[in-house]
Amino acid sequence: MIDGTTEVPATIGVIAGNGIYPETFARAARKAGVERIVVAAFKGETVPELAECVDVIEWMRVGQLGKMVRFFQDHEATSAVMVGQIAPSNLFDLRPDLRLLKMLARVRERNAESLFGAIADELEEGGVSILPATTFLEDLLPGKGAVCGPALSARQEDDASFGFRIAKETSRLDIGQTVVVKKGTVLAVEAFEGTNRCMERGGALGKGGAMMVKVSKPNQDFRFDVPVVGPATIETAARCGISAIVVEADKTLILGMEEVESFCRSEKVSLAAR
Repeated sequence: MIDGTTEVPATIGVIAGNGIYPETFARAARKAGVERIVVAAFKGETVPELAECVDVIEWMRVGQLGKMVRFFQDHEATSAVMVGQIAPSNLFDLRPDLRLLKMLARVRERNAESLFGAIADELEEGGVSILPATTFLEDLLPGKGAVCGPALSARQEDDASFGFRIAKETSRLDIGQTVVVKKGTVLAVEAFEGTNRCMERGGALGKGGAMMVKVSKPNQDFRFDVPVVGPATIETAARCGISAIVVEADKTLILGMEEVESFCRSEKVSLAAR
């Protein structure tokens, strides 16, 4: 079952961005009983190793929406998930096909949510239902409390509350879901450049001891753009002078937990959910 009532599909499509998210999903889907996994992969984004754990993989450019719809239809994938990021720069460097051009003409606000939402609508029109990006991965959504690494200090707990409030507001305004704070001061707010760039800017200003807070949007569409933390996030934090990461409980995926725990321990980075 997917949600307790829906049968696990025999074939599932995957729209695969970068990082370890697509492979993590593929292995979880296989464990859940999915027989065939067919992947729309993107040049310069999807890791080639993903081909080793799926049944069919088709490489395409980010702008080839018509090709992606036909690919899923040809392989009878009536359900699909969007997993893994697409670099923000690629969303503004599209070479769109005719179907994407028509879609873009209807999109007034071009942020990640509106673009991916419009793509999901196009897939739905083509007979491909988009499932939540957390499908089969519910065990990777931590509840409230310490996750790994050192416990938060009293000062950090205050910053966590402050940063959480600010991040919820910036996400409500559709600016970004991540902020970097230190001692009650906002050092950086994520915009379209992505989490890593936000961490780099905030960490440089904080000169050590900063905190990153990442939340979901109010009324988050969990078919895409799910908050994610993985080993690369911890590495970036340590490199940038961020000593604590706080995420929203039950709404943030922690990928590569063994590596995350190892990096948090060795780099003394705190990871907590609230």
